[in-house]
Parts: sequence; C-alpha cells; structure tokens
Amino acid sequence: MLCLVTPRKAVEVTPSTPTTSIRPDVQTLRDRGEVDVLIIGGGINGLATLRDLALQGVSVALVERGDFVSGASSASSHMVHGGIRYLENGEFRLVKEAVTERNGLLKTAPHYVRPLQTTIPIYKTFSGILSAPFRLLVTHGRGKPNERGAVLIKIGLVIYDTFSRGGGTVPRHKFLGRKKSLAEFPEMNPDLKYTATYYDASMYDPERLALDVMHDGIVAGDGRATAVNYVSAIGSSERGVRMRDELSGEEFDVAAKVIVNASGPWTDLTNDAIGMPTKFMGGTKGSHVVLENAELLEATKGREIFFEHSDGRIVLIYPLKGRVLVGTTDIDADPAKPVVTTDEEIDYFFELIGHVFPKIPVDRSQIVYTFSGIRPLPRHDDTAPGFVSRDYRIVQETHDKTPVLSLVGGKWTTFRALAENLSTKTLEVIGLPHRVSTAGLPIGGGAGFPKGAAARKRWAKTHAAGHSIELVEQMLVRYGTRATEILAVLPVGAQPLEHAPTYYREELAHLAETEQVVHLIDVLLRRTSLAFVGGMSEQTLREVAEAVAAPLGWDADRQAEEVAQTVEILRTAHLVEFEEVGTAHA
Repeated sequence: MLCLVTPRKAVEVTPSTPTTSIRPDVQTLRDRGEVDVLIIGGGINGLATLRDLALQGVSVALVERGDFVSGASSASSHMVHGGIRYLENGEFRLVKEAVTERNGLLKTAPHYVRPLQTTIPIYKTFSGILSAPFRLLVTHGRGKPNERGAVLIKIGLVIYDTFSRGGGTVPRHKFLGRKKSLAEFPEMNPDLKYTATYYDASMYDPERLALDVMHDGIVAGDGRATAVNYVSAIGSSERGVRMRDELSGEEFDVAAKVIVNASGPWTDLTNDAIGMPTKFMGGTKGSHVVLENAELLEATKGREIFFEHSDGRIVLIYPLKGRVLVGTTDIDADPAKPVVTTDEEIDYFFELIGHVFPKIPVDRSQIVYTFSGIRPLPRHDDTAPGFVSRDYRIVQETHDKTPVLSLVGGKWTTFRALAENLSTKTLEVIGLPHRVSTAGLPIGGGAGFPKGAAARKRWAKTHAAGHSIELVEQMLVRYGTRATEILAVLPVGAQPLEHAPTYYREELAHLAETEQVVHLIDVLLRRTSLAFVGGMSEQTLREVAEAVAAPLGWDADRQAEEVAQTVEILRTAHLVEFEEVGTAHA
C-alpha cells in the first residue's frame, strides 16, 4: 500500500494535537465503509458534484484533506465571468457555457452573485488585430502577448454579447471616447483613448457559496450523502481507499463503485497516493492583494477595472466589501510546494495600478490581506500561462478494478455544468441514468431571496421577530434567506463582539456547531470575512476562539494553541500585520 499524503499549501494545514476520539461525521463514514461514489477533493467542483449525485439518489461520500474550499477554490478573483479573454484562445464553447452559467447563478444564487460592471481603459486603436488571429490559428498561445486595442476589444465584446442573448440578465457593452471616459473616471490615466464597459458578475462570498452547495447536497442526500474535512486519502488496499482522519490519526478504508478525483491542482498527487500515477496537471499561480485605500475605492466608481499593459500583463482592480481587491498573476507553479504572494507580485500590482490611476498613491501599508492559489489547469508545454486552456475534461482510468474519473481543469463560474457532466459520466459507469438537473435550482440562501431594496426591507420586517431591521438585513446579505437559522439563535438585543464588531458570539457558535469547523482559521477565512477585510488583532482571535470554544469542546489551552497557529498562518500565508485592536469588519 502506498502511503503518500496529498500535499497542499503547507501553511494552511495546521493539525493541532491529535484528539483521542473520532468526529461523528468521520465515524459515520468509517462505519459505512462503502458507497456508490467516493469524491476526493472538497473544492467547489467536488462539492457541486456531491450535490448533483445526491439529487440522483446514489450514496456518495466526499473527503477533503484540509478544510472545505481551502485549496484552489479559496483563491478566486471573486468573479463569475464568461472569460472574454478566452475568445482569443478559440475557446468559444467554454465562453458560451460560462456566460450561460453566469446568467444562471445570478438567478439561483442572488445572495452571493450580483451583476458587476467592468470597465477596460484602452490606450490603442488597432493593436493586436493581427497578432490575435495569428496566436489563435498558428501559434496556439505560444509567444509573447500583445496589448489589445479598441478594434479587437470591440470585436470580442460583440461576440460576448451574442453569447449572452436569451439570458436577459445583464446589459450589453458600451464604448466611450476619451472625453466621456475621463468625465466618468477623472482619476484615470489621461493618456487613454477609449473605455469599454460590459457586465459580468461578482461573487461576493465564494466560500459561503460553496458551503451552501455542500449543505444542499447533504440535505438532498437524506442520509446517503456525507462530506468530511481534514480527512486524507493516503493509499489503497484490497478493501478500498485508505483514509486518515488528520485529527485523531485513525485510519480506515472506504470502498466505492467509482472514485472521482476532484482535487484540482493536486489531481496527479492524489492519483499517485492511491497507486495510480498520472501526469495531467500543470497549474499556474494566481495571487491577489486586498487594499484599504479609500481614494482608490472611490476612483473605481463601484466597477471592476480590467487593465492590460503593453506587454500583455493584466490587473483587476475590484471594489469589494469596502476594500479594493487587486489581482491577479499567472505564473507557472508546483502544486507540491506552498504558494504565497511575493514582493515581486506586489510590485507588479502597484506598477499596473499606477498605469491606470497615476495620481493615486498605493503602498504596502495599505495591504490588509493577501492570498494565492494554483489554478487547476492541464499540463502545457510552451504555451504562455495566460493562454493555457481554462476548459475541463474528464479522464477515466481503472485502478484495482475500480473506475477512477479524474477531473482535469475547471473554473468557479462553470461549477454547476461541470458537476452535471461529471455526475452524468459517473452514473454511466455505474449503469444509472442522470434524472435530475440542477439547472435553475436555487442554491442555499438564494432560495426565495428578495429582489430589490424594497423587497429586502419587507423580508426583514417579516422575519424580524424582535430583532432590529438593520440586523436582519445584515444577516440577509451575509447568509441569504438562510439568515433565519442565525436569527433563531441570536437573542433579541444581542451585542456584537468588541473586536469583531459586526459578528455575534451566538452566530459564530452556530457556525462552529453546524459547519464542521475544526480550526480557528476555518472561521476567519471560510465561515466569515473577518480576515479578508483586515483589522486583525490578537484580541480579535481570542474573542472569536472564545465564541466557538463551547461547541468545539476547546479548553483554555486549546484556545491559546489555536490563536498561536492562526497568527502564524495569517502572517506567513496572507501577510497580515496585526493591529493592537481590531477595528473594521464586514
């Protein structure tokens, strides 16, 4: 039996002192011992496949070595988009699918997915008009990218709008000349010639959206669907895939009719661990920084700014949660090694921000959070990283007579369609039909989500139950209509935490009790937005640890251990500088 643990970002894997007891969810999986489908990987694609398969009535289990949504899915640009740049790669199928799924998510997950105006400052007219077709038809992404001019961008946006027809979800694009552009964006570089504005969508809270998908899958499974975090697939035996609970150290086997490998950039490492070496993956690193810069936030006018430099480099400047998210890089990376935002990447972001808004000063003191991840892209040779296909494929092989389906590629926007395809393929292997489509099916707190400010106000009044309307609306934004679960545990007149002033002790305790929280970092990064918006202090960590201690069974020593581990993770993996006292939180 091969016992190789699938590597992840090492700074994110923070096992505390092993416990003597096994968690109830893990015990359930261990006792079951056999399922129809075993999914390895708890990112958005694995979780969406769990949901899809649960709706088909089969038994399905998902295991994730770290926390749910802690790998590639945790490092998104917080966008749901069709990928206008993919048109130059000739990936028309992917763009059409992505635009369709974007429009669908605006309807099924309106609590976390919202229309987003995107503006492109353009400095040339004809640039790229010859090189783009040459790249598409001859070099296939190899060679040095060129800045795209107005004509090429106009052609791309016309095609993009065509794919959006019938969705009725977002308006069409528009072009403005220099004078009108600078009237809209007075802080922009006056050397621009045009701006192009089109609509995509923002993903306000990717981690919570993924947790909603998982919740829906477990509910749909009605006892047949299980998802567990901090459980590694470390090998194989005659009885199935060998698992290890990273908390208790317990090892056990799970047999399945089909194994689905949805571990993203770590797909090859997972296959290697179970004794089936592959060489499918060749991901690239993407980094982001979050800035607290009021002047830059105001200059965006609430829009994402998408800028491409003359050497083909791009930067996204994106207002989110009262901060400015800036990304992203596209660098070849090794999934076996930790990734973190580097000084060179920060310099790159600041340089390109300076090209777009030359009058606005930015510096490292304004960084409140950074994050990096590896895109789950297919192996490539000399294709430029930005032109590696973002499409996905499913590869079927057999290991010890058990079919293994490896997912190669995949992106956040298309997770529903991808999961439906992967689920259909899985069922074909078992010999069952795919009966239930998730198209148009509301996700989590998106079910019954009120449209428009007036409707939200009515919803808040209806569900107030003694709470202030402001508090109910805040919870509606944070959890969608699943806010009722939080409101039910909040006592009327509850006071927010002192050092995390928009969160409540009872709220955090409920999340810890119901969402498989294992470590303090799970709360700060994936159950809340506390770390993302900054204002971190050790007082914040201690206060949050105290809030979740009772449902997690933490004594004072365990709380102190979790705080120390979390400080180290936030400093090394996310470049967080701790304040004396936490201040602003979303």
